[in-house]
Amino acid sequence: MLRDVSNLAVRLNRLALANPILVASGTFGYAREMGAFVPFDRLGGVIPKTITPQPRVGNSPPRTVETSSGLLNSIGLDNDGLETFVAKHLEYLLGLGTKVIANIAGKTIDDFAMMARRLNEFPALGGLELNISCPNVSGGVDFGTDPELASQVVKAVRDACDLPVIAKLTPNVTSVPRIAEAVHSAGADAVSLVNTFQGMAVDWRRRRPILGGNFGGLSGPAIKPLALRVVCQVARAVDIPIIAVGGISNVTDVLEFLVAGASAVQIGTANFYNPKLAGELVDQLHQVLRDENIADVTDLVGTLQLNEPQSSKAILGTPTASDDAESEHNSN
Repeated sequence: MLRDVSNLAVRLNRLALANPILVASGTFGYAREMGAFVPFDRLGGVIPKTITPQPRVGNSPPRTVETSSGLLNSIGLDNDGLETFVAKHLEYLLGLGTKVIANIAGKTIDDFAMMARRLNEFPALGGLELNISCPNVSGGVDFGTDPELASQVVKAVRDACDLPVIAKLTPNVTSVPRIAEAVHSAGADAVSLVNTFQGMAVDWRRRRPILGGNFGGLSGPAIKPLALRVVCQVARAVDIPIIAVGGISNVTDVLEFLVAGASAVQIGTANFYNPKLAGELVDQLHQVLRDENIADVTDLVGTLQLNEPQSSKAILGTPTASDDAESEHNSN
């Protein structure tokens, strides 16, 4: 018999969400743009576009180019700066009826700490997501590729504010679990996995890159298998809540990331071609849980069972004991 009610609430250490569906920074503006499409109070949370201490003009155009099953972007963190965010956007965002997680980026550790102190003046904020992994700005991934620097940023922010802290990590490293362990040890409440994969597009006739910034971050369905692998690896290596992001475009994608080890997900590139998706996913997730007689969405988290690896002999094509037995049987 199906239960009438399934619980979608999730907790990521100090951050409690009504459900695991959030929207990713850089794909949702400051939410005003999406008001005609999304019932904000139905979402688990909204993460506005990245803000920096001072205004940034961003990278030269073109800034985006479509690829096979994906999108390359080289925006360069174009924004009006911290104080304009506080003056023009924050009050509106805090009235949306859902958790608002500010996404911040800086050139130095002191930048991150200063922004954290300023935003700590608004305790209604749900938390801070630290963008230490943007591939489209000079030095943007430096903090996210060095475990010690990543740790120092998180510690500085924790010391500067009382808000929950999420570290958004880059996949453009040899070992994401190593960085995740560093930010976990420094006090991060959760990690967002993953930011975009660095790539490029070329106009061969002109012999030039298509993007004004030469290289860009690849997002969309093309990166989903890669993001899923990273989430699985980190979930098995580090005891920290994970927010998955990378190519999620339907409820099946959401469920795959949950069983792989994520406690919540962010909808990113899909917002551009289906701005209603995030709201729809909340209802669809609830329906799946009812259909599967699952009482609580957290019962799914991390339940993926990996296959046992084959023996080296089998992989290399060397006959195993069972192969030998079968051969003997066939010869009789």
